[in-house]
Amino acid sequence: MARVAVVTGGTRGIGAAISRALKAAGYKVAANYVGNDEAAQKFKAETGIGVYKWDVSSFEACAAGIKQVEADLGPVEVLINNAGITRDSQLHRMKPEQWTAVINTNLGSLFNMTRQVIEGMRERKFGRIVNISSINGQKGQFGQTNYSAAKAGEIGFTKALAQEGARSGITVNAICPGYINTEMVQAVPKDVLEKSILPLIPIGRLGEPEEIARCVVFLASDDAGLITGSTLTANGGQYFT
Repeated sequence: MARVAVVTGGTRGIGAAISRALKAAGYKVAANYVGNDEAAQKFKAETGIGVYKWDVSSFEACAAGIKQVEADLGPVEVLINNAGITRDSQLHRMKPEQWTAVINTNLGSLFNMTRQVIEGMRERKFGRIVNISSINGQKGQFGQTNYSAAKAGEIGFTKALAQEGARSGITVNAICPGYINTEMVQAVPKDVLEKSILPLIPIGRLGEPEEIARCVVFLASDDAGLITGSTLTANGGQYFT
Protein backbone atom coordinates (compact mmCIF):
# COMPACT_ATOMS: atom_id res chain seq x y z
CA MET A 1 0.00 0.00 0.00
CA ALA A 2 1.33 3.43 -0.96
CA ARG A 3 2.64 5.54 1.88
CA VAL A 4 1.26 9.03 2.48
CA ALA A 5 3.67 11.95 2.25
CA VAL A 6 3.02 15.59 3.13
CA VAL A 7 5.19 18.31 1.61
CA THR A 8 4.89 21.79 3.07
CA GLY A 9 5.37 24.57 0.55
CA GLY A 10 4.81 21.76 -1.90
CA THR A 11 3.37 23.49 -4.97
CA ARG A 12 6.23 25.75 -6.03
CA GLY A 13 10.02 25.69 -6.38
CA ILE A 14 11.89 22.96 -4.54
CA GLY A 15 8.68 21.83 -2.86
CA ALA A 16 6.94 21.23 -6.19
CA ALA A 17 9.87 19.14 -7.40
CA ILE A 18 9.77 17.11 -4.18
CA SER A 19 6.02 16.53 -4.52
CA ARG A 20 6.42 15.36 -8.11
CA ALA A 21 9.35 13.08 -7.28
CA LEU A 22 7.56 11.45 -4.37
CA LYS A 23 4.50 10.80 -6.51
CA ALA A 24 6.70 9.27 -9.21
CA ALA A 25 8.24 7.03 -6.52
CA GLY A 26 4.80 5.70 -5.61
CA TYR A 27 3.74 7.83 -2.66
CA LYS A 28 0.32 9.36 -2.12
CA VAL A 29 1.28 13.03 -1.86
CA ALA A 30 -0.44 15.99 -0.21
CA ALA A 31 1.12 19.32 -1.20
CA ASN A 32 0.57 22.10 1.31
CA TYR A 33 0.59 25.78 0.37
CA VAL A 34 -0.59 29.03 1.89
CA GLY A 35 -0.57 32.01 -0.46
CA ASN A 36 -0.87 31.45 -4.19
CA ASP A 37 -4.17 29.79 -5.11
CA GLU A 38 -3.60 30.16 -8.85
CA ALA A 39 -0.21 28.45 -8.76
CA ALA A 40 -1.56 25.70 -6.51
CA GLN A 41 -4.51 24.93 -8.77
CA LYS A 42 -2.25 24.92 -11.82
CA PHE A 43 0.11 22.52 -10.05
CA LYS A 44 -2.81 20.25 -9.12
CA ALA A 45 -4.09 20.23 -12.70
CA GLU A 46 -0.66 19.42 -14.11
CA THR A 47 0.29 16.71 -11.62
CA GLY A 48 -2.87 15.25 -10.16
CA ILE A 49 -1.43 15.85 -6.68
CA GLY A 50 -3.86 17.01 -4.03
CA VAL A 51 -3.24 20.51 -2.68
CA TYR A 52 -4.12 21.65 0.82
CA LYS A 53 -4.12 25.25 1.99
CA TRP A 54 -3.06 26.15 5.50
CA ASP A 55 -0.55 28.36 7.30
CA VAL A 56 2.29 26.27 8.74
CA SER A 57 3.13 29.02 11.24
CA SER A 58 -0.17 28.24 13.03
CA PHE A 59 -0.33 25.14 15.24
CA GLU A 60 -4.11 25.02 15.00
CA ALA A 61 -4.06 25.31 11.21
CA CYS A 62 -1.53 22.47 10.98
CA ALA A 63 -3.69 20.28 13.21
CA ALA A 64 -6.73 20.87 11.02
CA GLY A 65 -4.72 20.43 7.82
CA ILE A 66 -3.22 17.10 8.82
CA LYS A 67 -6.61 15.89 10.03
CA GLN A 68 -8.02 16.58 6.57
CA VAL A 69 -5.09 14.94 4.78
CA GLU A 70 -5.40 11.80 6.89
CA ALA A 71 -9.16 11.67 6.30
CA ASP A 72 -8.54 11.87 2.54
CA LEU A 73 -5.40 9.77 2.12
CA GLY A 74 -4.62 7.88 5.32
CA PRO A 75 -2.02 8.17 8.10
CA VAL A 76 0.94 10.39 7.30
CA GLU A 77 4.15 8.34 7.26
CA VAL A 78 6.44 10.81 5.49
CA LEU A 79 6.72 14.51 6.34
CA ILE A 80 8.82 16.93 4.32
CA ASN A 81 9.17 20.27 6.13
CA ASN A 82 10.03 22.50 3.20
CA ALA A 83 7.98 25.69 3.65
CA GLY A 84 10.03 28.83 4.13
CA ILE A 85 10.11 32.57 3.57
CA THR A 86 12.71 35.34 3.57
CA ARG A 87 12.44 38.83 5.03
CA ASP A 88 16.00 40.03 4.53
CA SER A 89 17.51 42.99 6.35
CA GLN A 90 20.61 43.81 8.32
CA LEU A 91 19.88 43.32 12.00
CA HIS A 92 20.26 46.99 12.93
CA ARG A 93 17.42 47.75 10.51
CA MET A 94 15.34 44.62 10.99
CA LYS A 95 11.80 45.09 12.29
CA PRO A 96 10.37 42.72 14.90
CA GLU A 97 7.77 41.48 12.43
CA GLN A 98 10.51 40.52 9.94
CA TRP A 99 12.23 38.44 12.60
CA THR A 100 9.04 36.86 13.90
CA ALA A 101 7.60 35.99 10.49
CA VAL A 102 10.72 34.11 9.43
CA ILE A 103 11.25 32.32 12.74
CA ASN A 104 7.60 31.27 12.98
CA THR A 105 7.31 30.09 9.38
CA ASN A 106 10.71 28.50 8.87
CA LEU A 107 11.40 27.07 12.32
CA GLY A 108 8.15 27.15 14.27
CA SER A 109 6.51 25.19 11.47
CA LEU A 110 8.72 22.18 12.22
CA PHE A 111 7.12 21.86 15.65
CA ASN A 112 3.65 22.76 14.36
CA MET A 113 3.76 20.11 11.63
CA THR A 114 5.79 17.36 13.23
CA ARG A 115 3.79 17.42 16.45
CA GLN A 116 0.70 16.44 14.44
CA VAL A 117 2.24 13.24 13.04
CA ILE A 118 4.89 12.09 15.50
CA GLU A 119 2.55 10.14 17.80
CA GLY A 120 1.12 8.15 14.90
CA MET A 121 4.58 7.41 13.58
CA ARG A 122 5.64 6.15 17.02
CA GLU A 123 2.58 3.92 17.26
CA ARG A 124 3.16 2.43 13.80
CA LYS A 125 6.93 2.11 14.39
CA PHE A 126 7.75 3.88 11.15
CA GLY A 127 8.28 7.44 10.01
CA ARG A 128 10.39 9.56 7.72
CA ILE A 129 10.90 13.26 8.45
CA VAL A 130 13.06 15.39 6.17
CA ASN A 131 13.68 19.04 6.98
CA ILE A 132 14.81 21.36 4.19
CA SER A 133 17.34 23.67 5.82
CA SER A 134 19.86 25.80 3.89
CA ILE A 135 23.53 26.46 3.28
CA ASN A 136 22.90 29.75 5.06
CA GLY A 137 21.92 27.88 8.19
CA GLN A 138 25.37 26.31 8.13
CA LYS A 139 27.59 29.26 7.29
CA GLY A 140 25.41 32.31 7.97
CA GLN A 141 24.60 35.02 5.45
CA PHE A 142 24.86 38.81 5.49
CA GLY A 143 21.42 40.38 5.87
CA GLN A 144 19.81 37.12 6.96
CA THR A 145 20.17 36.81 10.71
CA ASN A 146 16.53 35.76 10.92
CA TYR A 147 16.71 33.22 8.08
CA SER A 148 20.12 31.84 9.12
CA ALA A 149 18.99 31.46 12.72
CA ALA A 150 15.85 29.61 11.67
CA LYS A 151 17.69 27.30 9.28
CA ALA A 152 20.39 26.56 11.85
CA GLY A 153 17.61 25.80 14.31
CA GLU A 154 16.20 23.25 11.87
CA ILE A 155 19.47 21.34 12.04
CA GLY A 156 19.36 21.28 15.84
CA PHE A 157 15.73 20.16 15.76
CA THR A 158 16.70 17.38 13.36
CA LYS A 159 19.50 16.05 15.56
CA ALA A 160 17.42 16.07 18.75
CA LEU A 161 14.31 14.48 17.25
CA ALA A 162 16.41 11.83 15.51
CA GLN A 163 17.50 10.61 18.94
CA GLU A 164 13.93 10.54 20.20
CA GLY A 165 12.54 8.67 17.21
CA ALA A 166 15.28 6.13 16.50
CA ARG A 167 13.90 3.26 18.60
CA SER A 168 10.48 3.77 17.01
CA GLY A 169 11.68 3.35 13.43
CA ILE A 170 11.51 7.08 12.74
CA THR A 171 14.37 8.72 10.90
CA VAL A 172 14.84 12.49 10.92
CA ASN A 173 17.29 14.14 8.54
CA ALA A 174 18.03 17.58 7.12
CA ILE A 175 19.04 18.70 3.65
CA CYS A 176 20.92 21.96 3.17
CA PRO A 177 20.57 23.15 -0.43
CA GLY A 178 22.87 25.79 -1.82
CA TYR A 179 21.78 28.11 -4.62
CA ILE A 180 19.01 26.33 -6.52
CA ASN A 181 17.47 27.42 -9.81
CA THR A 182 14.08 28.52 -8.45
CA GLU A 183 11.98 31.65 -8.93
CA MET A 184 13.63 33.22 -5.89
CA VAL A 185 17.14 32.81 -7.29
CA GLN A 186 16.04 33.71 -10.81
CA ALA A 187 14.93 37.08 -9.41
CA VAL A 188 18.54 37.90 -8.53
CA PRO A 189 20.00 40.36 -11.09
CA LYS A 190 21.94 38.50 -13.77
CA ASP A 191 25.15 40.43 -13.18
CA VAL A 192 25.03 39.66 -9.45
CA LEU A 193 24.43 36.00 -10.18
CA GLU A 194 27.29 35.77 -12.66
CA LYS A 195 29.83 37.87 -10.78
CA SER A 196 29.08 37.23 -7.12
CA ILE A 197 27.35 33.87 -6.79
CA LEU A 198 28.38 31.42 -9.53
CA PRO A 199 32.13 31.97 -8.98
CA LEU A 200 31.67 30.69 -5.41
CA ILE A 201 30.20 27.38 -6.59
CA PRO A 202 32.96 24.95 -7.61
CA ILE A 203 30.77 23.00 -10.05
CA GLY A 204 30.06 26.30 -11.81
CA ARG A 205 26.27 26.18 -11.92
CA LEU A 206 23.12 26.45 -9.87
CA GLY A 207 21.51 23.33 -8.53
CA GLU A 208 18.19 22.18 -9.95
CA PRO A 209 15.10 21.55 -7.78
CA GLU A 210 14.95 17.99 -9.06
CA GLU A 211 18.40 17.31 -7.60
CA ILE A 212 17.16 18.21 -4.13
CA ALA A 213 14.03 16.14 -4.73
CA ARG A 214 16.11 13.05 -5.48
CA CYS A 215 17.86 13.48 -2.13
CA VAL A 216 14.48 13.62 -0.41
CA VAL A 217 13.18 10.51 -2.16
CA PHE A 218 16.20 8.54 -0.96
CA LEU A 219 15.94 9.73 2.64
CA ALA A 220 12.21 8.95 2.65
CA SER A 221 12.77 5.40 1.42
CA ASP A 222 13.12 2.14 3.33
CA ASP A 223 16.67 1.95 1.97
CA ALA A 224 17.68 4.93 4.13
CA GLY A 225 16.77 3.30 7.43
CA LEU A 226 20.34 3.51 8.73
CA ILE A 227 20.55 7.27 8.19
CA THR A 228 19.15 9.52 10.89
CA GLY A 229 20.24 12.78 12.50
CA SER A 230 22.26 13.58 9.40
CA THR A 231 22.65 16.81 7.46
CA LEU A 232 23.05 16.31 3.74
CA THR A 233 24.75 19.24 2.02
CA ALA A 234 23.73 19.73 -1.62
CA ASN A 235 25.48 22.91 -2.69
CA GLY A 236 27.87 22.09 -5.53
CA GLY A 237 30.88 22.32 -3.24
CA GLN A 238 30.24 25.90 -2.15
CA TYR A 239 30.50 25.06 1.54
CA PHE A 240 31.96 21.96 3.19
CA THR A 241 30.96 20.64 6.62
